Amino acid sequence: MSVQFRNNVHVTGSGPTTMVFVHGFGCDQTMWRFLVPTFAQRFRVVLYDLTGSGRSDWSAYDRTKYASLQGHVSDLLEVLDACAAGPTIVVGHSIGASIALLATVAAPQRFLAQILVGPSPCYVNDGDYVGGFNREDIDGLLDSMETNFLDWSRKMAPAIMGAPNQPELGEELTRSFCRNNPAIAKHFARVTFNTDIRAEVVRSTVPALILQCSDDLIVPREVGDWLHAHLAHSVLRVIDNVGHCPHLSAPTASSDAIESFLAQTLG
Repeated sequence: MSVQFRNNVHVTGSGPTTMVFVHGFGCDQTMWRFLVPTFAQRFRVVLYDLTGSGRSDWSAYDRTKYASLQGHVSDLLEVLDACAAGPTIVVGHSIGASIALLATVAAPQRFLAQILVGPSPCYVNDGDYVGGFNREDIDGLLDSMETNFLDWSRKMAPAIMGAPNQPELGEELTRSFCRNNPAIAKHFARVTFNTDIRAEVVRSTVPALILQCSDDLIVPREVGDWLHAHLAHSVLRVIDNVGHCPHLSAPTASSDAIESFLAQTLG
């Protein structure tokens, strides 16, 4: 099976540098549609769906391979082998940001920069580390998903999106969640919310933009501060936005922050 088919890869734009976008849980590559036109003017843009998400080949979802994020990291590097031209900038959202960061650890020579949108290395509070959730919160969230995935999606997706003045975005995220295969989504959710890559963060040396919202239900401000303190060559940019998906609800502020970072980093 070709990686292009397995991960529903689409390539647009042109340029000597590739920009690859990695979406988050419950989403697909269409979530990047407001940012892509800006960057496709000078980058080769690679869009794909994580295996088991969107219009990827769901039959390729192997629970053993994807029991950790490393399975998705392997897929990302395989997508780049097949589709990238020249050096790469990786843009990841939410758990996609963790996949992006782990890829920069695995193959630092492949990447010029990493842009982490709403990233969290660990969602669970641990001592002085504030991840945003107690262990009981995470267990309850996952149990609720197991009981009734569609009901969970209808309740959680609008809250995750935020964007109180753009209710259509909450409806869009709800539809995206509900389109997923429930069995795969529940497995991926357990991997997502139980992930702890804090030990890997310090190993990433690729210049990074940490793009965080001022009011995010999923990722509190303390997470951005922790990442900035532990991630070498990182810049923290907090934009005024309610929600976890600024690339949808605040695309202009997001693209401006990315442009500024790239100008500073790449010259």
